[in-house]
Amino acid sequence: MSKWAVIYSSVTGNTKRIAEAIAEQAEADIFRVQDAPKDVSGYDVVALGYWLRLGQPDPLMLQYLPKVHGTRVLFFQTHGTAPTSEHAITSFARAGYVLGDGNEVLGTFGCRGKINPAMKKKREKSARTDPNDPHTGPKSEARWKLASTHPDAADIEAAKEFVENMKHKIATRERYLAAKAAKMKAAAEAAASRKAES
Repeated sequence: MSKWAVIYSSVTGNTKRIAEAIAEQAEADIFRVQDAPKDVSGYDVVALGYWLRLGQPDPLMLQYLPKVHGTRVLFFQTHGTAPTSEHAITSFARAGYVLGDGNEVLGTFGCRGKINPAMKKKREKSARTDPNDPHTGPKSEARWKLASTHPDAADIEAAKEFVENMKHKIATRERYLAAKAAKMKAAAEAAASRKAES
């Protein structure tokens, strides 16, 4: 059985809730990023979770990602927009860009999360002073309202299902690699046997 670690950064509690769901389903060790191990080589899978700031992982996770080397990685993130939005998808790419060397990214999971009240207040003030601010207006307010109820029970279940899907992916890949190795070994032994007979 694979040994998992879940390492997360959270301010409002959104990412923490998803981290706890993933850790429970994976029977993983769980760490706040501030307390995370510097060396993750003792883990087969490391799930890295963060909230988004300026279209990328938050500052604490951005500092930690380059320290992760040579393991299987999962990214999970929470944000105030749709998980399938360009903003969310690009953020996964930015996380991968700063990740340390020799990792294999197995999968990604994203969900909405309620907006930090301080950020919401800042945006509301900006709406009053700058009518051209692209992060304010009716569309933004609708997005904030939708995000205000997340993560919800369905998000928690989806996070747990994500873990099961990743376990299946790992098991399938390991079976494939074992079968491939056995086939190559058998071919090498047959070649050696033919050579010995000639």
